[in-house]
Amino acid sequence: MRVISDNYHSPLARQTSLSIVVAVYNEQEVLAHFHNQLAAVLNTLSNIKSEIIYINDGSSDDTWDILKTLPASGFAIKLFNLSRNFGKEAAMTAGLDHANSDAIILLDADLQDPPELIPKMIASWQQGYDVVNMRRSQRHGESKLKKWTAHAFYRLLAFMSDDVVIEKDVGDFRLLSHNVVQQINKLPERNRYMKGLMAWPGFKQITLEFERPKRAAGKTKWNFIELVALGLSGITSFSIKPLKIATWLGVSISLAAFFYSAFLFLETLIFGNQVQGYPSLMLAQLWLGGVQLLAIGVLGEYIGRIYKESKGRPIYIIEESLQLSQDQIGENKSKQVTYASK
Repeated sequence: MRVISDNYHSPLARQTSLSIVVAVYNEQEVLAHFHNQLAAVLNTLSNIKSEIIYINDGSSDDTWDILKTLPASGFAIKLFNLSRNFGKEAAMTAGLDHANSDAIILLDADLQDPPELIPKMIASWQQGYDVVNMRRSQRHGESKLKKWTAHAFYRLLAFMSDDVVIEKDVGDFRLLSHNVVQQINKLPERNRYMKGLMAWPGFKQITLEFERPKRAAGKTKWNFIELVALGLSGITSFSIKPLKIATWLGVSISLAAFFYSAFLFLETLIFGNQVQGYPSLMLAQLWLGGVQLLAIGVLGEYIGRIYKESKGRPIYIIEESLQLSQDQIGENKSKQVTYASK
């Protein structure tokens, strides 16, 4: 069973608290530099009790060993090692499950989400906003193809979304209030597209713009196929418009075929013209076959997600957890296997 903590009190009742959730996968080149930069920012925050929650998503390099040696100075560090690579969406889910602060910020460890923007995000939250979205006005260090495809995808996703407003050009970098995180943690689905899930609860939101820098070190863990799969997951998780489009496409083709067949019948009956031959017939068959396979593929995407949901497998498994604090380094260690499911 997945346990959602309700041990929470209003910021008015105690010192304001902040959790930074960082999902990491094979980030040994940049992790120490990222942590130092993040720690420097957190230590400038007055009257805020901070913690960093690192989720190691089954890294195959030395990421987990490096995490266990990170210095805790003025804040707590919680480390969770997943039993294998479950994917970033599952890792972020694990982080939100274990964050119990007044405000929660999701960050990438590659420094493309600048920690220096955290005070600005907190200032917006303190003005009464439950969600602070961070929109990328510029994407440095990326190819023109990557920029164009990302631009097109976010607009396609916004068009396809049925009842959820998903902000354009906003990634996982954002601040969420405790109330919003609590609602997200209650959502039961296992096929999790976090950008959509974080937008689904609604609440009062503001969007800030920033220029996204290039990676500080290492290389992206996303290839083209994985990005396409993530895009399909986003569209099918928050929209049934592809099914509606397939339906209307089938209706349109059927009507066109009916009127065209009537036209050919009358033309042959009145003028005695011969029906078009083999090339036109093959073209029509291939085109209709392609449309049918496309519609079946769209239907299959939805059926596949239903199948995955029906199995009820855990979203992630925690193999090991460790908490570091300024006064207690390397203690309070847990080596038990923890399952997280809805």
